[in-house]
Amino acid sequence: MDFILKKIVSMFVMPLPFAMILFIVGLVFVYRAKLHKAKIFLTLSLLWMFIISYSPLVNRVLYSLESSYPTLKNIPTNVKYIHVLGGGHHSDSNLPITSQVATASVVRLNEGIRVYGELNGNAKLILSGYSGLFDPTPHSTMQRKLAISLGVKDEQIITRPLPRDTQEEAVATKKIVGEKPFILVTSASHMRRAMNFFESEGLHPIPAPTNHLAYIKHPNYSGFFSADALYKSGVVMHELLGLIWQKIKS
Repeated sequence: MDFILKKIVSMFVMPLPFAMILFIVGLVFVYRAKLHKAKIFLTLSLLWMFIISYSPLVNRVLYSLESSYPTLKNIPTNVKYIHVLGGGHHSDSNLPITSQVATASVVRLNEGIRVYGELNGNAKLILSGYSGLFDPTPHSTMQRKLAISLGVKDEQIITRPLPRDTQEEAVATKKIVGEKPFILVTSASHMRRAMNFFESEGLHPIPAPTNHLAYIKHPNYSGFFSADALYKSGVVMHELLGLIWQKIKS
């Protein structure tokens, strides 16, 4: 029930849908000839669109999330497991596997395979993720196909097709690794929340953040307002809502 509730709530409070709600409410007041209230909601929708599409601001906020943990440069050689957290996919046999798996998931898996290579293949990849609401193929199965196509041995892969979110992934991983340290790979923006879940289960993850989206040192602002900033705003809101929900649940 909590899982479905999270999905429904996040659907309406994400940046762009929320802007549309404000705009629609403003239009309703226009047609009802309540011009004062209409002006308020239409102005709020425009102001909100300004904020969530303004690249310098969005990048700065996202950067603060992504810099919670540093890049894993010195990989401990005693680690025997690398857990790549699940993401999204759209299974379609007419497309190459790299097009079926969501971009963020491809980047996560590539980082996991990079670490796997640094350990000379002496570690197992844990790939998790359920089928989703509309796709019959588990995400972990898609990631397994992609990993094998990129050179990982099949016997070095452990899949967990049932976890629906990060908290369930943490519970499933505990049954595999116990109290042994392992490398946890996920998007940099998601790492803070992921570490909270795994550490609350008594696990000892070593963070390996990847898929960094915010660039502060050498920003390329071809336009101060962009669709790219809108996408990043969605990432920020998703994680902030997740952290708030995590705090409430704890």
